[in-house]
Order: sequence, then C-alpha cells, then structure tokens
Amino acid sequence: MLRLLENTEVPPVAVRRPTNLRDLRRQVHARLIDSLDGESADALDRPEVVSERIGEILWDLSRETELTVSLPERRRIESEILDDLKGMGPLASLMLDRGITDILVNGPDEVWIDRCGQLERTDLAFDDDAHLRRFIDRLVAGQGRHLDARHPQVDARLPDGSRLHAVIPPLCPRGAVVSIRRFQNESLKPQDLVERGMLDQGLLTLLELAVGCGQNIVIAGSAGAGKTTLLNMLSGFIPEHERVVTVEETAELKLDHGHVIPLEARQQVGEVAQTSPLRELVRTALRMRADRIIVGEVRGAEVLDMLQAMNVGHDGSLTTVHANSPQDVLRRLEALAHMGDAGMPRETIRDMIGSAVHLIVQVMRFRDGQRRIVSLCEVHDDQGSLKVNELYRYKLARADIGGGIVGHHECTGAPPRFLERAQVLGYLTPDRYTGLRDAV
Repeated sequence: MLRLLENTEVPPVAVRRPTNLRDLRRQVHARLIDSLDGESADALDRPEVVSERIGEILWDLSRETELTVSLPERRRIESEILDDLKGMGPLASLMLDRGITDILVNGPDEVWIDRCGQLERTDLAFDDDAHLRRFIDRLVAGQGRHLDARHPQVDARLPDGSRLHAVIPPLCPRGAVVSIRRFQNESLKPQDLVERGMLDQGLLTLLELAVGCGQNIVIAGSAGAGKTTLLNMLSGFIPEHERVVTVEETAELKLDHGHVIPLEARQQVGEVAQTSPLRELVRTALRMRADRIIVGEVRGAEVLDMLQAMNVGHDGSLTTVHANSPQDVLRRLEALAHMGDAGMPRETIRDMIGSAVHLIVQVMRFRDGQRRIVSLCEVHDDQGSLKVNELYRYKLARADIGGGIVGHHECTGAPPRFLERAQVLGYLTPDRYTGLRDAV
C-alpha cells in the first residue's frame, strides 16, 4: 500500500506530498506532460517511452517526498495514465463491457451506466473538472471539433463507433456532462431478436415480406427503445442487388447489406469546414442512383425531402422517428414537414405522408429493460384523414411488482394490404403464403 515514511527530513525541493494514490497519479500525469513538452509529436504514441518516463517521475517523487510505491500501485498508475493519454481514462473498463449500452457522466464525481435497460451508478470518477474537460477535449479534437463558451455542445464518434455527446457551461450550469451511446460490435440476427422477445416469428415473417417487396417503413419509439437495432436487422431483408444510401447526423448504422453508401452530416468547425445538414444529404442521396434511402433519424425539415424521395421511386426506404404511438408518428411527420416548407398546405403534406409511409413499427422499452415491438400498423387514407390499421400488437398479460413483464405478440386478424403487391412482385409464392398464414 502507498505509505508516507515517518521521521524523515524535509526534502531539499519543496514538493507537496501526495495524500493518496489518486493524488499521486495526478502529480505524475502533470509532470509527464511537462517532461514531454517540446518532444516529437509521436512521443505519446509509444507506450514504452511513456512507461519509462513514468518510472523516472515516480523515482524522482519518491526521493523528493520519501514515499514508497509498491509494484502493483506503479502498474496501476501507469495503466491509468496510458488510458488518460490514449484511451478512455476512468471509463476504460466500462468500454470493454459489452453489456453496457450507455455511459452517463454527470460531472467529475458521478458516472452512471445503462445495463440491460436499468440505470446503475458506478464508483468511478474523474479527478476534477479539469480532468473531465481534458478527457472530452482529447476525444473531440481528433475530429476537428472543440468545446468552448461559443460552442458549448458537441457530437462526436469514438474510434469504436460509439456516439459521444457533451455539454458544458453555460448550456449546463452544473458542469461538463457526457453521454456515450455504446456501439454494439455484435450483429444481431433476426432469430436473436425473436429469442430476446422483441418480436415473434409471425411478426418477423411479416416484416421480412414488407421490406422485401418495398414497403416504406417508419420505426418509432423513445430514446433507447431499440429503433436502430431493429433498423439494422431489417436491412438484412433488402435484396442484395439493390443499392442503399444511408443518411445520418452521426454514423451509427451497421447495415447487414453488401452495397451501402454512407453519408454523414458534418458540424461547422471554425471557418474551414462547412455544415452539411441532413436535408442537403437527402438531396445528395437522390443523385446517387439509390434504390433505397435510409435516414437514421428524422428530427427536422429533412423529413420533407425524405417523403419526396419515398414518393419518387425509392420504394422500401426506412427511417426512425421519436414518437410514442403510431398516431403520434403521423402528427410528428406532419409538423416536421411543415417546418421544411411553411407555405405548403397541410392537406398536401398529409397526402404526401399518406402515399409515402406504408408501415409504422412502434417499439418500446419496458421497465424490465426489455425492448419489444408493441405495434405494427399500416397507414391508409380515410376520406382525407390519415388512419392506422393495426396488424400486429404486443398484448401485456401481467406486470409483476418486481418489474417482470409477461405478455405475447398477436396478430389482430386485419389482412395486410401490401400482400397483393408482394404477390404481383413475386415475393408471395403459394408456399410462402401458406407459411405466412400459419405464422400470423
């Protein structure tokens, strides 16, 4: 254990003695940065150089303050400093845990995680506000972005694909706050989602047919409900000969398809890089001979261009939107489209939505942490008013006091209108129709 030696003379150089291992690591880190100042830019890229320098600094501190550091403590200090310099700092161990979907940093002393849909507070912490700010600045600087009073928030993509969002004062008075949405390396197959209870075999069969025959689908739900996971899975049903162009603000999609062209919006940085909003990227996708266009999430005026794309030959396009019910999806799309063109009559916008959106898939995260499809609806026009016809639903049987959820998916009995299109296109063969009928 770290200990201060008793009955020793004051060292010749006045140095504040570390009071614990955390304080010692902070001093070593500060001296390391000073010692490497002015050296080649790749000095920090060589772990052996950093390790040797840390050993020298610890030796100097032990002589100056007459403290003793054990070998395990030295290795721990070295590992943590290397994580600070090149890795994820105090969050390194969390980034290795595949069961964690979100990492939430509420200031230097408070780190939370989302594991299996449940929030847990960890005992991890940063040294202080300055340590947390250095951590954020290092992660976003590699993408040419920065945080300051003029730009108090930033979105960035980490090397493993995870998405980072950070805010600082004055936007957040309590200090720097970081939210990391983990990138899941595993590619979930359709049967994986069936086994996890997100959907059943009958619903899976129906969705596979809908994607294959070119139904435009909107996946709706709250944050963390599983929209992106479902979108990635559905992309595997797109025929291999079709060209797919994806449009995202920050790249998150990992489509299971062989011909994908990803487009990503860029934030403005200084006076060099120009902003490429999602609306411009959707228009760009229209010029790229795309069979299908997938917009990771519509949240603004780009929905108008997305609807137009769905109406001009890009059948089978997909997108996600934040909404609490299929009816809310229609209202939200209408409101967002009106933002794109305030002069367009609402009746025209509703006609566009009615002809562009064929299916709405509503997903929800339950209190037991499980994500489930709770409704599959077909959109239709009823005398100028948009209505939804529910084809599939999740029926809740029982909710236990301890948080357990018991229920099942069931077909409503309403015949899907797209079956005729599927049959005309050759997707619904007699044997497949029999299998679909048995499934639903």
